Amino acid sequence: QVQLVESGGELVQAGGSLRLSCAASGLTFINYVMGWFRQAPGKEREFVAAISWSGNLRNYENSVKGRFTISRDNAKNTVVLQMNSLKPEDTAVYYCAAKRGYLSVRRNDYEYWGQGTQVTVSS
Repeated sequence: QVQLVESGGELVQAGGSLRLSCAASGLTFINYVMGWFRQAPGKEREFVAAISWSGNLRNYENSVKGRFTISRDNAKNTVVLQMNSLKPEDTAVYYCAAKRGYLSVRRNDYEYWGQGTQVTVSS
């Protein structure tokens, strides 16, 4: 059974930093592209970042470029989203997701999802 478990979300002031982690189990981690998505209240779930199985390819949503960094550790089956210079508009539930094949920004391309972790940025 595939499980993706996010952690690290909390309340932080604008300009601060957070490090989200996602621990994967029940799958062959190196076979999967890993992504982060977020969903704010009343909004659709949106793409944040994705990383290829090797870590060599990364893709970011425009509003987080230069502030967020996605990375992975294939030995530990984890993917991390380092978030710096946080803004109130980054407030959302952040979800980890996994898919096989190519890098994608499309929510519907991802096969497995975690339960999410809440990030709240106060102004």
